[in-house]
Amino acid sequence: MGVFHCPVGSAYYEDEPCIDCGLCLATTEEEVRLASNKVRDYLRSQAGARKGPGQKIAVCGKGGTGKSTIVALMASAFLELGYFVLVIDTDESNAGLHQMFGFPQQSRPLMALLQRCASGETKPSVDWFNQSKILLQDIPGEYILGRDNLRFLTAGKITDPFQGCACSMSDLARDLVRKSVLKEKEVMLIDTEAGVESFGRGVERGADTVLIAVEPSAESIALAEKISDMAEAIGVNRVRVILNKVPSQKVEKKIIEEVGKKKIKVIGSIYLDSQISDASLEGKALPRDSYAQKVIKEVANRLLDESPKRLQE
Repeated sequence: MGVFHCPVGSAYYEDEPCIDCGLCLATTEEEVRLASNKVRDYLRSQAGARKGPGQKIAVCGKGGTGKSTIVALMASAFLELGYFVLVIDTDESNAGLHQMFGFPQQSRPLMALLQRCASGETKPSVDWFNQSKILLQDIPGEYILGRDNLRFLTAGKITDPFQGCACSMSDLARDLVRKSVLKEKEVMLIDTEAGVESFGRGVERGADTVLIAVEPSAESIALAEKISDMAEAIGVNRVRVILNKVPSQKVEKKIIEEVGKKKIKVIGSIYLDSQISDASLEGKALPRDSYAQKVIKEVANRLLDESPKRLQE
């Protein structure tokens, strides 16, 4: 039997964060169902407690839909709109996201917080991470790649065989997203791993928006519905779809119809773009003058217009 990972972050039963749902003790399907309902109700009740005027946007979807590319394009769009942007790479498999921003190498991963130090190495401080609220300026520079108003951080990567599962990386990412408090004109973009495993680990729990990348395939559309249901179950009320790799207007219309049947709003469409494909193939920073970048800027503006603060103005 695998190690149990509490969806609300409790280390053991009756720990301080424990909500006494009983999920970790459930032994029958009925007990699991009842406990899961308690967890969903709790997470929904906590959704309105997310603090800060900034936005936390988790980009999700099937493998190969272009999540990382969309994250990089979104970051450029928000920077152009005058925002301070933190990108968190929570995908333990994809090793190239930092290259899309023009960074030649990764910074120290968050996983270093849990690693034992070799002789002579300085033990990393965890005081900043153990705070109940984390401001972006609280994150030590050793974990950050940056230039201008862009900051890039990675949870960790699977680099060796028998290294173990990525659960600890996801736990760190989940806690950082949940604890982070964004100020005005600050945006957090979270690049998640493919599929829905990140939801099982609660990475998106602290996000206020789930943006689903959908490509022209039935599998991608079906997964979008599943992601939407899971986002709602953890209390994320704003779920949007962005179409990617669209080859024609006919295909775009068909996908929008199919996604519409799932009751999910499409917020933008990116057609096949050779500039993006060429840059990705060569491992270079994405061009800022591409067609895709123009579309993403419109998407960023729509997300800003939909924010609770804007709607109240």
